[in-house]
Order: sequence, then C-alpha cells, then structure tokens
Amino acid sequence: MEEKGCFDIKVNHSSKTIDMLEDIFAANELRRRSLFYSDVQLRGEYPAYFNRIVEEHELNLTIPSEDLAVIKEGVCDYLGFSFYRSSLHEAGMKILGNTGGIIGKKNPYLQETPWGWPIDPLALRYVCNELTDRYQKPLFIVENGIGLHDKVVDGKIDDRDRMHYLKDHVEMMSEAIKDGCTIIGYTWWGPIDIVSAGTGEMEKRYGFIYVDKQNDGSGSMKRLKKESFHYYKRIIETNGASLELPAAD
Repeated sequence: MEEKGCFDIKVNHSSKTIDMLEDIFAANELRRRSLFYSDVQLRGEYPAYFNRIVEEHELNLTIPSEDLAVIKEGVCDYLGFSFYRSSLHEAGMKILGNTGGIIGKKNPYLQETPWGWPIDPLALRYVCNELTDRYQKPLFIVENGIGLHDKVVDGKIDDRDRMHYLKDHVEMMSEAIKDGCTIIGYTWWGPIDIVSAGTGEMEKRYGFIYVDKQNDGSGSMKRLKKESFHYYKRIIETNGASLELPAAD
C-alpha cells in the first residue's frame, strides 16, 4: 500500500525564556488532562499520551478488543462544552478547579467578576478554534454566563455588565464561525436566578430573570425581567445580528 506523508518545514515554537517554555509545556499537559475524554470520544481511540499516564501511574489495565471496537464505532458527532473564563497556568503550580473550570494564576490583563473569575471573551474564540483544529467536529457552547450582584432600582434591574459580557462573547463566537468553526448552538447559564452551584448562594446571580430570594432565605420569590432579558431576546430573534447595547438611562 502506498504511504503518503506531509512535511512542514517550520514546526517550531518561539518563547522568550526557558521558564516561559516550561510554562507552555505544562499548560499543554494540563490541556491534555482536560481533553482526555473528548479525545477518546471524538477520535474513537485512546490518545498516544495515555500510554505514558498508564506507565507512570503503574496502572494494570486490560482493555478487551471488543471495548476498543465500541469506542471506535461510537464516535460522537459533536462536542458540547462550557465556557466561563480563561485560566493562566504556571509550571509546578497546584492544579485546582471549581464549577468554572481550572483555577489559574491571577491575570493582570483581564477584568474579573465580583467572584474573581477572569472575563476573557477572546479566549472563547481561541477555544473554538483549538477544538475545531483538534477534532474537526461541530461545537455546541452549552454554558456561558456571568455571576453578578443585581439590585432592583425603581422596579428595574439595569444589568449592563451582563449585557456587555453577553455581547462580547457572542461577537467572539461570530468571529470563530468566520474562522471556520461550525457552532451549532449556544445556551446561557442560566435564564433564571437559582442557587449558585459553586458557592451555594442566591446572591451570585446569572439569570435574565431576577428571583426575589436572598442568601438568608428571605424574599417573596417574585420574578422580574432584567434589562438583559430584552437584550437576549433581541439577540435570539436576529440570530446574533443585532448586538447593539440599549442606551443607558
């Protein structure tokens, strides 16, 4: 059988310092850890780097050929993923995480939410391109959102920071589509205020609909549409074509 190869004469990596290169490689190792399951489920086989994991952890695995055949035949048609923030990783640092993903070092170039999560819409475009290059499969962004303190003023909630976050991320999703990524869906976390899965509090609000319930359990449970509700409704109606923010009061 004739074999065909491909040769790239410029497969190199630029780095200012040795320490930076070590950080880059450590981040790559962490990325493999994050994408291991999707590597298996979207490629239909265990990745080559898995062999080293097995060896270094002294795992005694017996994988029947029938199981490998099931994995090969059951390749997923698309990848769904959550995106809230980026993470800055340094070689040797302890790996921690929460409901938003891996917790990295503080990034001095990014703004943060009131709960310290970096706001990095460009990273969403980066991830979409990374995953497209890696798998060549459609993508579904199943969670994206921002937790904020919302206050009712004169019967309204002008959650402009949430609208800015939404606008910036939808714009980057649009840019990713122009880059060649196939994005088949986008859903927000979450449409209505609920108890935060990460901190167990009501005060960390994600919804477009306010729920009158406080951390101490008080409140009427009355619902109120925030200004972001109407903004998101317009985005849906125009399929992301109308992203202009409403005028501030």
